[in-house]
Amino acid sequence: MKTLKIDQMSHRGEGVAVDAGRKIFVPFALTGETVSARIEGHYAELIDILAPSAQRIPATCSYFGQCGGCAVQTLKDESYAAWKISLLENAARREGLSFKILPMVNAQGSGRRRVTLHARISNGLAHVGFMAARSHRLVEINHCPLLVTELNPALQAARDLSQILASREKPLDLAVTATPEGMDFDIRGAGDLASHEINALVKTAQAHRLARLTNHARLVSLIQPPWIDIQGTRTPLPPGVFLQATLAGEETIAMKIQEALKKSKSVADLFCGIGAFTLRIARYANVAAYDNNPQAIDSLRAASRQTAGLKPLKAETRDLFNRPLAPQELTPFDAVVFDPPRAGALAQAKSLALSDVRTIVAVSCNAQSFCRDAAILVAGGYSMSAITPIDQFLYSAHLELVAVFTRQSNQPQGKRRLLG
Repeated sequence: MKTLKIDQMSHRGEGVAVDAGRKIFVPFALTGETVSARIEGHYAELIDILAPSAQRIPATCSYFGQCGGCAVQTLKDESYAAWKISLLENAARREGLSFKILPMVNAQGSGRRRVTLHARISNGLAHVGFMAARSHRLVEINHCPLLVTELNPALQAARDLSQILASREKPLDLAVTATPEGMDFDIRGAGDLASHEINALVKTAQAHRLARLTNHARLVSLIQPPWIDIQGTRTPLPPGVFLQATLAGEETIAMKIQEALKKSKSVADLFCGIGAFTLRIARYANVAAYDNNPQAIDSLRAASRQTAGLKPLKAETRDLFNRPLAPQELTPFDAVVFDPPRAGALAQAKSLALSDVRTIVAVSCNAQSFCRDAAILVAGGYSMSAITPIDQFLYSAHLELVAVFTRQSNQPQGKRRLLG
């Protein structure tokens, strides 16, 4: 056991102390606190808070401190916002960027509409929950206050489904999405299923009124095809496809995009998914949408066919990581929107930096990759607007970001070519 003084908070929301010249990371501890902890290597388990921070407040969830799903629940609002903004400021500093940051928008809304639950088997029984902080140890939970109410039955459904596969003794992940037709479940980690397992899973899925149950995206049970409403467009939902974590988050990002594209006539939507932004943009501009998930593109095409009044919309499967749109391919567009996964859009950003596109809207859930890509665009001659941080991942170290990059039409091209 060791007494530690917490000097700061890490980018993961852990307290950071120095012991014998080395950094020690202590989950759930706050800056300025004196704590008792059990040290293992560079990490420690918080045992007791000997001197709490003045910024500490009670946790909102009874599982906090055990479950690792949330990093920070005990900071006062002002300090919590300041910590989240510091994640962006530190990433910007590393890339030599300077920009204005607008106040953070709380986009928790009614809660997270998708979640991945973990199931582990012990003594023949299935246990479902989230992992402890920096651990593979499962913390079983019966509820999560961050989820939409439609996902309240998900935990019991996950237990019942996992129990059917308990004899395999495999760790399982269950991705769940709330849809108007009911919960959509995708089981991952089970492998191929035997016929008796499929029969039992079908009965359990029907008992829980699951809209759909899939195993590694392969259909097991279907009551109603699940779908998502995108600004009035009924959009098919492929198994396991990406969605913004909260509806409020999606709507907030979409509003910022639409503000930036008011005068745009032709837009490329890169890493478009099922078209959360594409279908909105197509109401006032021509859109070409690209994503590497063929099922997502098929969904977008289906949604666009059944929606009246859209401008011309082209959707194409394309791996933008390995085959980004080249500068000459970007020539027809006066605006580009890109919302890549956490790894960012390095290759595509380099191509955009050499293009003549007047307006680029960048969306990201990772401050490090966002600032790296932003630095490439700025070096290529783009000016960057103030950044809007959006908190749809409440109490976590994730932060959604939206920024607009503009190029003056009279800027000489020669300067941009230096980036190549």
